[in-house]
Amino acid sequence: MAINDPLGDMLTRIRNAQLRRRPSVSTPGSKLRARVLDVLKSEGYIRDYSVAEFGNGRTEFSIELKYYDGAPVIKTIERVSKPGRRVYMSIDTMPRFADGLGTVILSTSRGVMADHEARDANVGGEVLCRVF
Repeated sequence: MAINDPLGDMLTRIRNAQLRRRPSVSTPGSKLRARVLDVLKSEGYIRDYSVAEFGNGRTEFSIELKYYDGAPVIKTIERVSKPGRRVYMSIDTMPRFADGLGTVILSTSRGVMADHEARDANVGGEVLCRVF
């Protein structure tokens, strides 16, 4: 079955696995998903992820979820820019999410990065998702 929104599918898998208190979740691999997982790991929302190669160019990520005192570290994870409606923002118009405690993940001309990195680099781009 074809997936219309691969990134949205990954975020939903993470959200559903944390509701069921699963230690890990798997998702099909892609370059965009890997870059978003790199940002989630560097910001401390997930423990780590590993890549499994299946041949024919097919990969799968196994994401180790992070919990603190039995509660998921990720309170909210939501897709902002969707296939039917892309959302682009410059640094000047980008609001802070959850009073600066949350993270907005952007796809910029310099790669996928968190909002504070984009502000430091002074680049805007497509708003992929918001995490708190």
